[in-house]
Amino acid sequence: MSNPYESPALVAQYLEFHYGPTYFDVPNFPREVAHRALKTTQKRGRALDLGCAVGRLGFELAREFDYVAAVDYSGAFVDTARQLQHGATLNWDIPTEGLLTESRQCNLNMLGLDVTASRVECLQGDAHHLPPELSGFDLIVCANLIDRLHHPEAALADIAARLNPGGVLVVTSPYTWLDDFTPRHHWLGGYRIQARQIASREGLAVALSDLVPAGTPEDVPFVIRETARKFQHTVAELTVWRRP
Repeated sequence: MSNPYESPALVAQYLEFHYGPTYFDVPNFPREVAHRALKTTQKRGRALDLGCAVGRLGFELAREFDYVAAVDYSGAFVDTARQLQHGATLNWDIPTEGLLTESRQCNLNMLGLDVTASRVECLQGDAHHLPPELSGFDLIVCANLIDRLHHPEAALADIAARLNPGGVLVVTSPYTWLDDFTPRHHWLGGYRIQARQIASREGLAVALSDLVPAGTPEDVPFVIRETARKFQHTVAELTVWRRP
């Protein structure tokens, strides 16, 4: 299957998601996740935004962290984030209906994110095969990533090992497991073993057995616009995990 996250249409949709207006009084998702993640730790050294898409969450973390690695598998997403980081004003078209569109425009200066953008390193990479230098983090955020990995349990175990002692991992996911992305035998949950239902949070705890859960899971809603009259309204679950 070709990677849909390389298409211009998805880049435009995610620019809208990260940098466009909010809808139905639902807060901007990457900004909200960054805000909640910053509350989980007092440390402000190194952070990793894994599955960064077009970069908003990483730029938000850079307001307070000395260094942020923003990593995504999609080269198109990473290139878009780099353009914003380097001061570009980006334009995109978002569908209204049929073949009709409306235009949007954004740069980091408009959002007050330009001053600390140089603290971010935008990198293309695979969450299953991160280079060894991407280690020693005080905070790692995996926002809506795990249900798009082909082997999330293995990836999460490796990600957990990249935290400093006392470091925090924040995971958000709507747990929308699909065979197109994750073979069913690698799903963390959303299936039955005989009569018992296995929830994704249970599989997440197994994958992150070297970390300690911190706090209570929280809901984080988000809205992705498809057209002027069609939206994806989804609720991700946010969990926090700390390395002893």
